[in-house]
Amino acid sequence: MVACGPRDADVQADQGFRVALLTPGPISDQSWNAAAYEGLMRIRDSLGATVRHVQTRTPAEFEENFRQYGADRFSLVIGHGFEFQDAAQRVGPEYPQTVYATTGGTGTGANIAAISFAFEEPSYLAGVAAASVSRSKVLAAIGGTELPPVRTSFDAFTAGAKSVDPSITVLTAFIGNWDDAGAGKEQALAMIARRADVIFQNADAAGQGIFQAVRETPGVWIVGSNADQNALAPQSTLGSVVIDIPHAFLLLAREVRDSSFTPRVVRFGTASDVVRWTPNPAAPALRRDVQSRIDSLRRAFADGRGPALAPAP
Repeated sequence: MVACGPRDADVQADQGFRVALLTPGPISDQSWNAAAYEGLMRIRDSLGATVRHVQTRTPAEFEENFRQYGADRFSLVIGHGFEFQDAAQRVGPEYPQTVYATTGGTGTGANIAAISFAFEEPSYLAGVAAASVSRSKVLAAIGGTELPPVRTSFDAFTAGAKSVDPSITVLTAFIGNWDDAGAGKEQALAMIARRADVIFQNADAAGQGIFQAVRETPGVWIVGSNADQNALAPQSTLGSVVIDIPHAFLLLAREVRDSSFTPRVVRFGTASDVVRWTPNPAAPALRRDVQSRIDSLRRAFADGRGPALAPAP
């Protein structure tokens, strides 16, 4: 799909409720941005909204588009990423009739919300699963850039792995961007050369290169992120740390449409099923004791009794 600018978009007939989405990367990434666009489409289809989407790359573009949608009196504008927080804080007060929301962070205001995902909880479960299948006892975590929510999830993955075997090593690296699949593949191969046999990736479009490296290397597993990426490498994917972004977006949009919105940090954890560990059904089953432990931990997180983890900003 091709991203639309502020003036060109998929449009429904209802002009009363209008929602715009800004993504930092392409919606073809089969991950973070694709899931956000799916959420926008769900808002369109479920609530009859007029929708717009634009891909933005720089803080100046964040502000420019936030202002444009505010001036056009959109009902809800979503900046999809931790990096949109500052722009929302600057622009939001100028357009009080528009609700601004960002995914990640804690910045709120009279008409500003932050959507926060407890991504660290299923990341911990992924670490338990990864440690149970690793033969080398070396794991890797590769991100796009070092945003706080990504670092927090990698720390949780490491904690989960070390809860199984404290001697496990987890190598961590950041590509420096979210789009360069070639750099993603190069980084993955470097980790494999250092004996990593399970790689947790959170790199959006750059993650496609990580998947390619794993597909080409027998005996190495990969863990998907954000969306259910199990089908990208069905013979090599252990599972995915999933955020049901479409469902989260729809819940917030319904509040705005119904005039029941209150500015706050909207937190989605395991109990909501918005964040979850999704095993790959094509992968060999984990040992019974490992699966039992993961199931028990999931229930504990849902009940608020899980291991103490630093929450994602």
